[in-house]
Amino acid sequence: MAATYYLGLDIGGTKSAVVLASLPQSPANELPTLHDRFVLPTRAAASPRGLVDQLLQAARQMLAGLEPGAVVAGTGISCGSPLDSRRGLILSPPNLPGWDQVPITEWVRTATGLPAWLLNDADAGALAEWRFGAGRGCQNMIFITFGTGFGAGLILNGRLYSGIDDGAGEIGHVRISPTGPVGYGKAGSLEGFCSGGGIAQLARLMVLEKTQMGEHVAFCDQAGGPDQLTARVVGEAADAGDPLAQDILAVSGRYLGQGLAILLDLLNPERIVIGSIFARSQRWIWPAADEVLKHESLARTYRRCQVLPAQLGEQTGDLAAISIALEGERGAWTT
Repeated sequence: MAATYYLGLDIGGTKSAVVLASLPQSPANELPTLHDRFVLPTRAAASPRGLVDQLLQAARQMLAGLEPGAVVAGTGISCGSPLDSRRGLILSPPNLPGWDQVPITEWVRTATGLPAWLLNDADAGALAEWRFGAGRGCQNMIFITFGTGFGAGLILNGRLYSGIDDGAGEIGHVRISPTGPVGYGKAGSLEGFCSGGGIAQLARLMVLEKTQMGEHVAFCDQAGGPDQLTARVVGEAADAGDPLAQDILAVSGRYLGQGLAILLDLLNPERIVIGSIFARSQRWIWPAADEVLKHESLARTYRRCQVLPAQLGEQTGDLAAISIALEGERGAWTT
């Protein structure tokens, strides 16, 4: 059976990519076949238009290499919030300085002649994990980005729920402690405790406590000092057996458990899928999170919900963008 092709654009704070993928015309949630990919640093261009033009030039070259008569359904675009998916506008994401009121779907449609659809990265990640990853087979799922930021994409009753203006799922903005690491502009927010930057802040605080008591913290010295601490450094130290690194991730886990309890009691999902840092460091984060979650959430709701690490790994960004195009083709949004 002939395949249908899809383009995907993943606009990130560090790097951006365009990918060409295909699926059979009657896919049973099988993984798309990735045919081509082009990646460049997001700051490689002086302006949003310059970056998008480079991505679109690569996209046109990919399309030109297809066999005559190949069916290309459209382009999915994934980008950080805030944005306006209905009008196809990127609205000043914090990790994309200068990307103000960018009409990206219009640019893509004009350059390719194809329909184009835009979603935020959490919603797009939810679609990808639901269709192709750890969320397959369920109708009520929450996908959580536990990386640069902390946000949720919501699949409710078999459909993506994004709210009236793409603001649903911003659980990282919720303050869960009067004080603490800063995330999403708030000290003590869930994102402050459960994100790459938040864990780095937490690590600096907890390392400082140790050094002020005269204790030596080897992984801090190996990283080059407190300012060089990252969630990855902490995770690798925890894996190597460092008790302080394990404690740092356990603290993050306890606050994660509080946040998950809110989501469980509010939305009663079948499954929660958590990506990035959680998927890498689940061994150290989850026991503390699970203990709090079991205590704080309704017993029946807790028993019915699975919490799983994301499955798609490094392919998440590509498959998230392709998933947007799949949903657009099926009529989820107008172009």
